[in-house]
Parts: sequence; structure tokens; C-alpha cells
Amino acid sequence: MNSSDLTNDSTTLLLGLKVTSRNSSYVIPGLYDLSTEDTNWVLTSSFIIFTMQTGFGMLESGCVSLKNEVNIMMKNVIDIVLGGFTYWLFGYGMSYGRGPLSNSFIGIGDFLLDPPVNDPLMGQIFAAFLFQLSFATTATTIVSGAMAERCNFKAYCLFSFLNTIIYCIPSGWVWGEHGFLNQLGAVDIAGSGPVHLIGGTAAFASAYMLGPRIGRYSDGYDPLPLGNPVNACMGLFVLWWGWLAFNSGSTYGVSGAKWQYAARAAVMTMMGSFGGGIISCGYSLWRLNGRMDIMDLINGILGSLVSITAGCFLYRAWEALVIGSIGALLCVLTMPLFDRLHVDDPVGASSVHGICGVWGVIAVGLFADNPVPLDTTNGRSGLFKGGDWYLLAIQTLSAFCLTCWGIGSTLLLLYFVNKIVPIRMDANEELLGADLMEHRIRHSQIGLSRAISALAPIKIDLDKIAGIQPIGLNPGHEKSLAQLRAADDKLQQWQIYLNQTERTSELRKKSVGSIFRRNSKTIQITERNETNAFKDPYKGENNDSSTTTPSRFTEPDSSFVWLD
Repeated sequence: MNSSDLTNDSTTLLLGLKVTSRNSSYVIPGLYDLSTEDTNWVLTSSFIIFTMQTGFGMLESGCVSLKNEVNIMMKNVIDIVLGGFTYWLFGYGMSYGRGPLSNSFIGIGDFLLDPPVNDPLMGQIFAAFLFQLSFATTATTIVSGAMAERCNFKAYCLFSFLNTIIYCIPSGWVWGEHGFLNQLGAVDIAGSGPVHLIGGTAAFASAYMLGPRIGRYSDGYDPLPLGNPVNACMGLFVLWWGWLAFNSGSTYGVSGAKWQYAARAAVMTMMGSFGGGIISCGYSLWRLNGRMDIMDLINGILGSLVSITAGCFLYRAWEALVIGSIGALLCVLTMPLFDRLHVDDPVGASSVHGICGVWGVIAVGLFADNPVPLDTTNGRSGLFKGGDWYLLAIQTLSAFCLTCWGIGSTLLLLYFVNKIVPIRMDANEELLGADLMEHRIRHSQIGLSRAISALAPIKIDLDKIAGIQPIGLNPGHEKSLAQLRAADDKLQQWQIYLNQTERTSELRKKSVGSIFRRNSKTIQITERNETNAFKDPYKGENNDSSTTTPSRFTEPDSSFVWLD
């Protein structure tokens, strides 16, 4: 190949023309229309979005009881490992496959993605894959919090492995060039629908199918105490940080006018969260007579972020405040509603991601600007910006399709998983906690002995947890310290004994001196009156040695037991 050929290929690549490059087996769609600067932006955003897994893990572990906090973190790890593997295996191809069998419902092609080094689109393909992978793992992680504290870990692993299907097909509807919603003109910049609405509806279906935790509504509908409120707050901050990359990175580059809208997306994301935070604060203070509920604030802010995501760079500042405020209000009002329906969602994912996801998708049809010169909205504007009803209608249709798919496909998948592995933990194991029963992690401050004592009459098999050491301790060190304490106790006993012996000896010496003085007087009297019998003052009347007065201090008897 000569230099002119390379130049022609590069020009074709940068312009993003939908023709086949002479060195590539891939057609160049808009998904791979990335310059060098755009690729750097997409990769950097992907790295930051992955930190949201930390935020989800901290938030969810902070919301559950201590005996399940490790289990929920393990589920987040599994979401990346198994969910990420299946996304590479077939998920990406279902969303963006460009094979001849692709249709408006599902993409088919590009499975087991691995472009060769001589493919001029290799860098763009890998960057696009990583960016979409970060979105896919986020959608799966949303579900784990709603299933917390009573889901069988093995069943969850199988669910996570297959949950890619639930996310990837509808994301292709909205973002894939083959998708029917995309072709109709649906707009969702960063995933209020494909990521959050799908995750939220799947969370609702999962919580409904699993049923409430044991005793959840025995004392009413008030939220249960948090396991670690500080972790929950820290999780919010990490998610807040990751959301900036989530939304700004969805401009899919910084070339041309994209960098301007990336900056706008970041600011509107923050403005939306400000509105949500203000509303959730006010609602909580009103509901609790001047006190602040931590979960109202956390979930209100997260709900506002979900709401702003679909149209993050299509709004003005005051519009972002309004959209975020409405999202937060919907979130805090529907969380207790789900509890009254006995849908036990420990982290409120059904409201945060489900309800606010619906609102976020519909809000585009009301408030969206036409982001000239970008073709994000295909030249359309929202109803409140002088546009017609078409965009609002297609956004409503999009929310309806995604909701039906998220609930229906999740129920079907869990039904299938439950046939293989029971999705609900055994009741006795649930009482003891998933950390102990699933991961052999024993917490020292959760009243485990009380739980075991209560379950012992039921003849639960406790052999598999016998001998598990509490976390936070080094058994070898503890044994050594116990030996040192025992040796120290022995030394103290010896010291007490020696001190007693020494004091006894001194008292005996004083007694002997006193006896000598008294005996001297007795001898003098005896010399004067030899007929009088000598009477030892330390003996009886008949000088019987058996009646000697005992000492006040005695040596340890044979019943003395050394500490070991």
C-alpha cells in the first residue's frame, strides 16, 4: 500500500463516512467516528465511569445491615467480572452488531470483539467498546442493591451473567443505528432510559419476585436502620463525581462543537443535582419536623442526576434546576409507596432509577433545545421550546417500551434462574447473614451468638460455620497474646506468694523477739520461785504443743490452680 492509499483511508476514517475501508472488515458508522482527541476523551471518561462501581458498592453496603455488607460488595465485583465478560461475548454485538441479520429489534454481529492490529479502526472500536462496557456494568449494578440481604449469591452470579441481555437489547433500540426507537428519533444522550430506567425496572421486578426481608414490615413501613451511614454518604460523593464523566463523556468527543456541549453537560448535571438536593432537604425537614433523613437527601440527589441524564446538554440552567427538583420529589414520594406495596427495595433503586428514569426520558420532549450544529435531536426541539408534539410522543413511547421490557424480561430471567438455583436464601441463613453463610466472614458486633442460640433448636447445620474467626483479628497474634497474659498472671501470683512469705517471715522475727523478752522475765521469776511451772505463752495450760496458736499467713494449699 502506498502513502496515497493511507491518506485516503485516514480521510475516510475522520469524516466518518459509511463506506468500507479497504483495509477494514468494518463499516464506519457514527459509533466509530472518532478523531484522536475524541478517542482520548472517550477513554478518559470510561475510566472515570468505572469508578461509579465504587460509589454503588459503598452506597449499597452502607444501606444494608453489617452482616450483609461484604456480600453486597462481592455482588458489585461479580457484576463487572461476569457482566463484563458476557458483554464482550455477545452483549456488544446485540446492541451495535452490524451483521447482515441485524434488524430493528436486535443487532447481530461483532461478537467476541477483537479487531486485528492492521485494522485502521482498531483504536476507535476498542474505545467505543470500553465506553459502552462501562454503561452496561452500571446498569447491572443498579439491580444488586434491590436484591440485597436475601438473594442467594450463586443465583445472583447466574443472574449477573445473563442480565447483559436485559440491558443490551433495549440499548440497541435507542443508540444502535438499527434500533427502531433510534430510527423514530428518540433522544437519550447519557442513558436515563437504556441505563437507569432499565436498571430501575429490573430492580423493581427483582425486589417484587424475591419478596420482603424477614420481618421487614412487622413494625410498620419506616425504613430500617442503616448499617453504615458514612459509607452511604461517601458512595453518593463517588457517584456524583462519576456522573460528570457519565454525562459529559456522552458528547462522545471534544472535536468541533462537542467540547462546548461537554462543558454544558457538566454544569447542567450539577445544576440538576442542586435542585434535587434543595427539594429533598425541604421535604425531609417537613416530613420529620425539622430533622434530616439521610436517605431522603442521598436518593433525592441521585434521582435528580438520573432525571437530568437523558438531555444533559439540551437544557438551560433554570430548566435543569426544575427537572432535577421534580425528579427528586418523585423519588422521595414513591419510596414509601413501594414499601406500602410490600416491594422491599433496601436502597430505593426502583424510585431513584426507575421512576426518575421515566421522568428523565419524558423531560427531553418538554425542555430540549436543538443543539446546533449537532444533530442530537435531528433538528427538533421540546414542546416548551416551540417544537411540536412529535418529540414528546416518541420520548413517551420510548419510556413505555423500556419499562415493559425491563420488568417483563427480568421476571422471565429470574423465573429461569430460580429453576436452576433458588433465588431466595434459606430463612435461617438469612437470619445469620450472607457474609457468614456465603463468604465465611464473621462480624464480632452483630449478635451472632444470640442468632445461633435461637436457631440451635431448629437443628440448623452449624458445622460449616464452626471455628470461623471474627474479622479484624489475627488469630495467631491473639493466641500469642493470650499466652503472654497467662505468663504474666503466673508471675503476679508468684509475686503475691513471695510477698506474703516475706511479710510472714518478718512477723515471725518480731514475735520471736517479743517471746525472748517475755521469756527473760519468766526465767527471772522462775529463779525466784523454782516451784512454779514454766508456762509457755504460746501453748495451752498444760504446755500441749498441739494447741499452738496458728499463724495468720499460710502457704498456698494444694487447691491452688495456676492460670494457663
